[in-house]
Amino acid sequence: MKCPVCKKKTNLKDNPYRPFCSKECKFADLYNWLNEEYKIKEEIEWLEKNLPKNVDEVKKEE
Repeated sequence: MKCPVCKKKTNLKDNPYRPFCSKECKFADLYNWLNEEYKIKEEIEWLEKNLPKNVDEVKKEE
């Protein structure tokens, strides 16, 4: 299996950091999650297209 961060080949058996190859990659992944680096592009595009840009637009519709 490949490490999801650095793509190096890693062994799942007896690996305390699985599915990552190392402690560094495990923390790099956590950092990416905490900084919202992982996003679903299609969902973001849909939200930007369909949600009101500001609160005043919502009030006008009511």
